[in-house]
Amino acid sequence: MQLPKRKPGKYSQGTHDPMITQEKLDQLQKELARLYSQKPSAAEEVSRLAELGDFSENAEYQAAKRRLRGINSAITLREHQINSAQIIEKTDSDKVSLGSKVTVETQGETATYTILGSSQTDPSKGVISHNSPLGTALIGRKKDDTVEVTLPRGTVSFKIKEIS
Repeated sequence: MQLPKRKPGKYSQGTHDPMITQEKLDQLQKELARLYSQKPSAAEEVSRLAELGDFSENAEYQAAKRRLRGINSAITLREHQINSAQIIEKTDSDKVSLGSKVTVETQGETATYTILGSSQTDPSKGVISHNSPLGTALIGRKKDDTVEVTLPRGTVSFKIKEIS
């Protein structure tokens, strides 16, 4: 099934980054299985409420249809994410790549970042996107390289201390 190509609007999600870890893929598959298990009971509920008639004033029917549409939409989204997924495989390289854990030093402070796809970022836990300004600057660099990153607060220098 092909997802419709629509002009991005005010509430559009943007483009989907297919780069994910195996753990994230496993999580998506479990979520898809859970959604498939919910679908029969939701469809049965819609069918049961449809028998009551008068759809325009049947609030329970409207709510059940909305829930079924939400489940179907979530299934379509998860299937698309799973089918387009590209697994990040950690390479034992001396260069920074997707999946690398990088320790950098800036302004006398040390920080460790894991570089993953956009769908798995969590800056509070040190997980950054390969599309972020810092992630883009670090990709392909080696230990002891210094990178300049332009951030909203100004240009900041990062020295790569360790790659794992």
